[in-house]
Amino acid sequence: MTNNQISLDPLNLEPLPPENRQRLLRFPLGVEESALLPLEEIAEILRVNAAEILPVPEMPSCVLGICNWRGNMLWLVDLNHLVGGEPLSLQGAVATSPVAMVVQVNDQSLGLVVQQVNDIELHELQRLQPTAPGLFPSCLLPFVLGALPGGNGTVLDVKAITQCPLWQKTQAGGKY
Repeated sequence: MTNNQISLDPLNLEPLPPENRQRLLRFPLGVEESALLPLEEIAEILRVNAAEILPVPEMPSCVLGICNWRGNMLWLVDLNHLVGGEPLSLQGAVATSPVAMVVQVNDQSLGLVVQQVNDIELHELQRLQPTAPGLFPSCLLPFVLGALPGGNGTVLDVKAITQCPLWQKTQAGGKY
């Protein structure tokens, strides 16, 4: 048998194309909608015990307070309320141990509290439809990275959430 007759790939399979999809975590946002965050930007997902949240006076109503996370102070934000939806407290979700998605940007951690998290999905972020007035509610628009094709969900921008002008008060005193 010559080298020309030896096949290293007996099935003649083509090499797999590079993976262009990213893992996104889907969670409910609002009553009938859901949103997604890139999984690579989530450091941890943890159950929030309302008794362990220390309220902070003179903060915006979407700030639930602070809690201990790995020996550090973690600000907890009601994500639904931040983007203009109904607060978790009115949904009864705070009493049923909501979930915090801990995100980190520039060494700053923030707990984005939602009622629950659903599934991890694979999507091509380069195919996101850009944000446009009228496509998203105006209070949600600053936090949107884009929409998945076919109305399959809204991908939120972690950096925009963590750099929200709302946090200027907390950043003045150091990291949140």
